[in-house]
Amino acid sequence: MDAETALDDAYFDYCPWDFVGRASAGQRAAQDAHQRRLAESGARLGPRCYVSPAAGVFTDALHLGTDSYIAGHAYVTGEVTAGDDCTVNPYATVRGRITLGDGVRIGAHSSLLGFNHGFAPDRPVHRQPLTGKGITVGDDVWIGSHVVVLDGVTIGDHCVVGAGAVVTKDLAPWTVAAGNPARPLRDRRAQGGPRRDRAVSGDLPRGLSDDLSGDRPGDPSGDLGDAVARFADRARAQAADVVARCWNPDTGRYADRPGAPTTVRAHCDAVEIADLLLGSPPEQLAADEHAARLRALQDPGSGLVPEFAPDGGPGVLPAPAADGWIDDGTAEYHVLAVGYALDLLGSRLTQPVHVVRRMTAGQLLARLESLPWRTRTWSAGAWVDCWATGAHRNLELGVEDGEPGALEALFGWLTTRVDPSTGMWGTAGSPAAGRLQLVNGYYRLTRGSYAQFGLDVPYAERVVDTVLAHGRDQRWFAAGRENACNVLDVAHPLWLAGRRSGHRAAEVRAWAEEQLTRALGRWRDGAGFGFGPAGEGGGGPGREPGLQGTEMWLAIVWLLADLVGVADRLAYRPRGVHRPEPARSPGFTTPG
Repeated sequence: MDAETALDDAYFDYCPWDFVGRASAGQRAAQDAHQRRLAESGARLGPRCYVSPAAGVFTDALHLGTDSYIAGHAYVTGEVTAGDDCTVNPYATVRGRITLGDGVRIGAHSSLLGFNHGFAPDRPVHRQPLTGKGITVGDDVWIGSHVVVLDGVTIGDHCVVGAGAVVTKDLAPWTVAAGNPARPLRDRRAQGGPRRDRAVSGDLPRGLSDDLSGDRPGDPSGDLGDAVARFADRARAQAADVVARCWNPDTGRYADRPGAPTTVRAHCDAVEIADLLLGSPPEQLAADEHAARLRALQDPGSGLVPEFAPDGGPGVLPAPAADGWIDDGTAEYHVLAVGYALDLLGSRLTQPVHVVRRMTAGQLLARLESLPWRTRTWSAGAWVDCWATGAHRNLELGVEDGEPGALEALFGWLTTRVDPSTGMWGTAGSPAAGRLQLVNGYYRLTRGSYAQFGLDVPYAERVVDTVLAHGRDQRWFAAGRENACNVLDVAHPLWLAGRRSGHRAAEVRAWAEEQLTRALGRWRDGAGFGFGPAGEGGGGPGREPGLQGTEMWLAIVWLLADLVGVADRLAYRPRGVHRPEPARSPGFTTPG
């Protein structure tokens, strides 16, 4: 072998993407022979694949799609399946049961470890049993250099994982994540995004790396970003105490705040807070015990979750209406709260939400027409939120509606009833009430429907116009008058509609900066956030710090910070009721 050929062989170990275009006839013949040897061991390799002879490939099963490669000095074992256009770069380790979608890039020196090793004290470590849940990576995913992905993790489609990250939990589609443990920093589709995260810099595409490498000169969010980071550190350090003060060891249940009655929502809020700030379940119970207690609350006949009775025992639901629905606002909200708390605990509801499953498309449309859109828009939107979330949970359990097409009927009705002048459903009401009901109802409706199912909201620019006008109403948004419900119900629509349009972006950012600055000052050490002054009709738990206020304001702070462009400084991202990502991709087409 001459020196030039030897150099070329080493070159392909480190630059395998050039093999198809630059290899000599002899090198192609050698690669064909190498692939035949792999095939004799059960490997299946698509057209134009390259597997470096310098790679340690000792798999039980290997399947590479078209145009995929394994570079030199990679270590690949177990059962590995990769789609088209996948790359395992030099010195990467891919072991265990690993499934890669199409277009996956695994950076140099990264490790995907689809197995685990016991370390119980009853025997030496080298004699411990191995376990393996496997790792799944979706389509169009970039895993940067020196990343470690642990067993049991799923990385959704279109994610980017920054250099040196340690991925211990699932990442939702489109997430940009970094750190140890890896935390979501932003949505890859976002048009502004955060301005700082040095852990990511250097291993992302050029434009994204520039955007995340540091504060840009003259960036007005720099000081606010520092304040956000200090707040997050403070909240994280106190999170365990915030949750613990609301646990009643005598009843074995949570209350919103000391001295308040125990509630189902308080338990769910405790789970959300601990997951958001600590990355673990509340320490009062093991994860499986939290999940078992929440699952046990589901009413077997309706699939709803009633509130506890005054004596702390099981709650009782009212009689169903003529269409089979059970009108109980608290139980309706529990479809959201309990379902998402179980998600965070790695569990799910035991049975379907039967009141949703049994409702035909005709009954659904009749119920939608009867909702109080003109007088109590928030209540109408909350009903849609509950019904759509119940449909999502039923799909999650693989249960179809009693009559096909009910979910499509919901979006069809919404599409044809939205007001093009406001982008909303219902009316603004009297001058005295302003747009409060209209905007708050819009948040609840779109949270459960468009946002949860990953659909674009209609008339996004008109939504921004309407919400900004409401956000200037000093009756609700003057300093000291804000409560969590009202600020959330502006921040989320601005965030959701802003994903489609940069309409009035400077005004949106200015509103968010003002509200974010105020919100950061509301944290009470060791106690968390208070909900705030009662809303219209006296709703909400009030100003005293508690679990509901803390859970809601933590999500609000993230939304406001993301609108400003400093959400990465929080190093947390909501994953429960107020999660920014869709919970489900639509399997249907909306009319219009």
